[in-house]
Amino acid sequence: SGGHYRPPHCFARCKSAILVAYRNQEKYLHHLLYYIHPFLQRQQLSYTVYLIQQVGTGSFNRAKLLNAGVWEAMKDEEWDCLVLHDIDLVPENDYNLYICDEYYPKHMASAMDKFQYTLPYKSFFGGVSALTPEHYMKMNGFPNTYWGDGGENDDIATRIHLAGMKIVRTSPHLGRYRVIDYNEATEIQEPWRRPPSRHNTRKTWKADGMNTLQFRLLSRTKHPLYTKITVD
Repeated sequence: SGGHYRPPHCFARCKSAILVAYRNQEKYLHHLLYYIHPFLQRQQLSYTVYLIQQVGTGSFNRAKLLNAGVWEAMKDEEWDCLVLHDIDLVPENDYNLYICDEYYPKHMASAMDKFQYTLPYKSFFGGVSALTPEHYMKMNGFPNTYWGDGGENDDIATRIHLAGMKIVRTSPHLGRYRVIDYNEATEIQEPWRRPPSRHNTRKTWKADGMNTLQFRLLSRTKHPLYTKITVD
């Protein structure tokens, strides 16, 4: 219920909140839930899957939704780890543990099939990442000002370094992910390029993030496999 699970026969070593920014992607959601629950249970984690939904038809703001999700999830539990998860990614290796690194933010999706299981560029921090609540607050969370696709992951990678931390990566043979694609038209894709930066992160990171987060909580409902948090 509510996407919450704890192992029945042992004490879980880690409590992880799985946070997924969401808008009208039901097929992707079913696919992810089908794989992620057995995967996490085999790791004997105590966890909850949170879906953070943005209302309206305006531009999608993934980063701000994740900030809102962290804010709401922290009301439920003192989580050891916040796992920020794209809805279209499925892990391939059970040994890719959904727990945090003790010292630094961890990039988990280090080998995605759409990038031929390599990083598209050196500072890439997209897909799936794991941060402790302390890491998250130290870097002031994610930026709230990225409307539309792309760019925020590079801002986040820069924030991590500006906050005196570094990115650790899951090794590529463990951090393998399959990208779910329900788009029927499969075009030949151009090589992946780093999106151009639209923000001066060095100047804005302390003034745009968890300390300036504003949103309206519209509903919070427990579904059989996830907790849905709807925000404006």
